[in-house]
Amino acid sequence: MIILDGVSLSLSDLKRIADGIEKVSIHPDNLIKVRKSRDIVRDMSNNDVAVYGVNTGFGHLSSIKIDKKQLSEVQANLLMSHACGMGEPLAKQTVRVMMALRVNALIQGYSGLREETVLKLVEYLNEDLIPVVYEKGSLGASGDLALLSHMSLPLIGLGELSYQGKNYQAKEALALANVKPLDGLKAKEGLSLINGTQAMSAIGGLVLYDAYRLLDYSNLALSLTMEALEGITDAYDSRVHHARKQLGQIEIAKRILNYLEGSEMTTRQNDKRVQDAYSLRCAPQVHGATLDALEHVKVVLEREMNAVTDNPLIFIETNEAISAGNFHGEPLAMVFDYLGIALSELASISERRIERMVNPHLSCGLPPFLAKQSGLNSGFMIMQYTAASLVSENKVFAHPASVDSIPSSANQEDHVSMGSISARKAKMILENVRKVVAIELMTACQAIDLRGKKKLGQYTNKVYDKIRTFIPFFEKDDMLFPYMHEMERKLSEDGFYEAIFKEEK
Repeated sequence: MIILDGVSLSLSDLKRIADGIEKVSIHPDNLIKVRKSRDIVRDMSNNDVAVYGVNTGFGHLSSIKIDKKQLSEVQANLLMSHACGMGEPLAKQTVRVMMALRVNALIQGYSGLREETVLKLVEYLNEDLIPVVYEKGSLGASGDLALLSHMSLPLIGLGELSYQGKNYQAKEALALANVKPLDGLKAKEGLSLINGTQAMSAIGGLVLYDAYRLLDYSNLALSLTMEALEGITDAYDSRVHHARKQLGQIEIAKRILNYLEGSEMTTRQNDKRVQDAYSLRCAPQVHGATLDALEHVKVVLEREMNAVTDNPLIFIETNEAISAGNFHGEPLAMVFDYLGIALSELASISERRIERMVNPHLSCGLPPFLAKQSGLNSGFMIMQYTAASLVSENKVFAHPASVDSIPSSANQEDHVSMGSISARKAKMILENVRKVVAIELMTACQAIDLRGKKKLGQYTNKVYDKIRTFIPFFEKDDMLFPYMHEMERKLSEDGFYEAIFKEEK
């Protein structure tokens, strides 16, 4: 059971929630805060002072006062009119995280919605009644309005729900699950549900979780390539990296030497040549910069996961409602752009290592394109093309979304973050990087065998043996794509990762 308390949710918790491994609950102390803030909103809705989102319209329409008899109606209207998502539905795992993140923000006592409303969201999550949320439509500044509206509509029996592997109209799914929706919304509740950054946080958070694993695989691919190309390990000497003082670089160099410990296929300075090309020699600097980037993104993200991103905020101590801008996604937009750039570089340098292995002018004696009978066989020639294509595509995706802004709501919302686009781009980049790393792993194993496999390092030997259980050595040309797809699939499996890294972790 994951207990949501508004302060302690972590990146690892997101993965467990996404996978549906554990149910969630709310800490009792937080429910007290919810009740107190609701009492304040109830009082505000009964007086004549304009309070944004309580008794007014929204966005540019905030100057329009809403009649007390219509306060519930305007909240339902808000969800219906704002659920304007387009594109494909988000993965069910992502929406599960969205729901938990939104609950974690709402229970901190700044939002003013009813206890029963937040508990209903938890009930849906625990009963696996997961809203169908369309991926496109958020500007990332008044919160992820469109996406969170799709998430919230089923609370009042509208919209769509995924249940037991199928998508239904909300009322049909609720009937199948024997769960009742809320009997409407009260003042401010619709706004409280959709004012926030939880869609971009969910998408980007799961990308970040996978990014750490992909960096580990990138390090292993690098290590196998070091053996395939008889790489010089002196460049990984800890003294070199401590002299620069960059923490990520120091850590990556340490890991690579650990993976290669005991290998008889690497070399030392001046054994065969004075120094290696940058894609081998400077890999700790590049992979290390990516690690540092991931660590920075994690700090910002975990703050946001436990943040209040509503508007207006209700302050229990002073009975005040203050309109401000915590829903603006700029902190996440910037770091998710950074995440995409950092991941792109893993593929960029990986592709250069692939090229060195297949290019007979760079591979230090390996046959052209790693084919035994070059000419008759093309070998791994086009695998490098594919890697180059993916890297080029990432260059397009890596352009930052956060530098763009299009005013909305009649220019009331005149600067927006585009944070959900940053998060979705980071996901596309990650998926491309995973493909490139899969290609490098396959290429390195083929090259090691052609080199004349000797004793490998303690970790490279482990991953080599596992890869060889489903990827053969290619004596002659064959259809490569099924093996490429399988290698990529393995890199996304929890079990494959744990089998390789469980001892190290």
